Amino acid sequence: MGTNTLPTRAQVPVELTWDLTTIYANVAAWETDFAKVEGLIARLAEHQGKLATSADSLLAMLKDRDQVLMVLDNLWNYAHLRADEDTTVSANKALRERARQLFTNFGAAYSYAEPEILAMDESVLTGFLSASNELAKYSFELENLMRKKPHIRSQEVEELLAQASLLHAGPSNVYDMLGDADMEFPKLVDGNGERVRLTHGNYAEVFLMSPKKPVRLRAYKAMFGTYGKYRNTLSATYAARVQSEIFEAKARGHASTRAHRLFETNVPLSVYDSLISTVHANIPRMTRYLEMRKRKLGLKKLNFCDLYVPLVGDVDYKPTYAEAKETVLQAVAPLGAEYVAALRNGFDSRWVDVVENQNKASGAYSSGGYQTAPYMLLNWQDSLESMFTLAHEAGHSMHSWHSRKHQPFHDSGYTIFVAEVASTLNEALLAHHLLQTSNDDSMRAHIINHQLENIRQTLYRQTLFAEFEMIAHQRAEAGEVLTPDVLCEIHRDLNQKYYGAAVEMDDLIPVEWMRIPHFYNSFYVYQYATGISAAMALTRQILSEGEPAVKRYLKFLSSGGSKYSIDLLRDAGVDLSSPKPVEQALDAFEDYLVEFEKLG
Repeated sequence: MGTNTLPTRAQVPVELTWDLTTIYANVAAWETDFAKVEGLIARLAEHQGKLATSADSLLAMLKDRDQVLMVLDNLWNYAHLRADEDTTVSANKALRERARQLFTNFGAAYSYAEPEILAMDESVLTGFLSASNELAKYSFELENLMRKKPHIRSQEVEELLAQASLLHAGPSNVYDMLGDADMEFPKLVDGNGERVRLTHGNYAEVFLMSPKKPVRLRAYKAMFGTYGKYRNTLSATYAARVQSEIFEAKARGHASTRAHRLFETNVPLSVYDSLISTVHANIPRMTRYLEMRKRKLGLKKLNFCDLYVPLVGDVDYKPTYAEAKETVLQAVAPLGAEYVAALRNGFDSRWVDVVENQNKASGAYSSGGYQTAPYMLLNWQDSLESMFTLAHEAGHSMHSWHSRKHQPFHDSGYTIFVAEVASTLNEALLAHHLLQTSNDDSMRAHIINHQLENIRQTLYRQTLFAEFEMIAHQRAEAGEVLTPDVLCEIHRDLNQKYYGAAVEMDDLIPVEWMRIPHFYNSFYVYQYATGISAAMALTRQILSEGEPAVKRYLKFLSSGGSKYSIDLLRDAGVDLSSPKPVEQALDAFEDYLVEFEKLG
């Protein structure tokens, strides 16, 4: 749909927009808080040098910090949500940038606090926590900070490491500029016979999902062929990023770059290792799926360009937003009446900005702060995909709603490691509900195809990427130079291991690693795989056990960041240091596969 055919923001019915007046009635109210928080930030400096003097002094600083951050949350969320309504409105963008600058000002004003706490003797801090019930409420935050103490260096070294962080970002910046600005892809004939320029945005949706193999193959060759031309530059850029990671890990006294990154959220290396080994043991299941994919597509051989085209054509199912809301509410009914009532109230209270309008931010997300609604942005189309997106974002928002309802501000935030669990679980419940209530074989096949691809791309593929990162870093740590040939060899060998039994190897797949931006956020992608594994395992428990599993899950949602993520999931019934959750997710993959095969 072209931008000029979309409604303007003013033309969108108010009931299909989010209600930001619950944060601020108007910009004047926002300005009042903006002026107020500047004074609150300045007051933080008054605590410097006093934190070790008494429990009350430390508590006073933490309370002032929280007060500042809650107001900053409100200012930021109002500004960025307003800016996303219409990205051409300069006044809203200005509010957003002013809020962003306030966060910078806060960071500078608060910078003394953690080093000052870390300089305290642990026995002194323990005494403070014992002496003050109010301060004891911050126990997890303070204990987690002290956990990092062995890896904190002298003030002089810390200052150098802070300055080096600018250099650390260099390879990522170069990669972004090369891929987004300087790299140009050719024009290709799409499935409608029109010549359009290949882009990152249309590569999958327009080309790889085309039912016409020549269209898919041309795009695949053009995308990877273009990246291949930059193999030397991109290899040097990635190698530089890896070396900067090695430098930082050594400077902080970690045994490896992987140990350094997982230490930040206290995730044991066994979680990473168990994920990879369990997926390896279940590659035959993916091979079986890919063999079926080849048969369904009527192909003599399966190429990498054939992995994304849907196995089922368009289904005649175009739910309206109103219908989708009711379907999602029915789907999450296993989570209990309170969950359903809270989500229904959110829909009725305009948590959701529903439809696309001119210049609205693209995509979908859940956002908001401790004192605001957990807002959702959608760009709704009457489609099954949009309904799954609604369920996904509602999962995030209900996670935030539970966390903020049951936790104090400082323990209400949750990590990326658990963030995708609640959203993916809602999608799994929606798929289960639709399969239970639909008798239309094409509809059922479409839903199952959606779930099979979700697991293949999120669990199998992201684990492959996680293994690539691990091997590349290990070889660099052993002194090997990460040349283009070395990196492409690693990626080719992994694709051979994961896909080789069913997919024809070619000369282009070895360069695929070059177009994965997440590699510049080291040891991040494994969390997609653990997230979907935890979600699928919890879904199975909820549907089979009922109330006991639901209680564990709701406690997980309500716990925010009050424990380490690995412990929160263990309490919910998922121990990611063992192979069981990943195996349960892959059991679900096989169940979907069996059902799909029955549908012919």
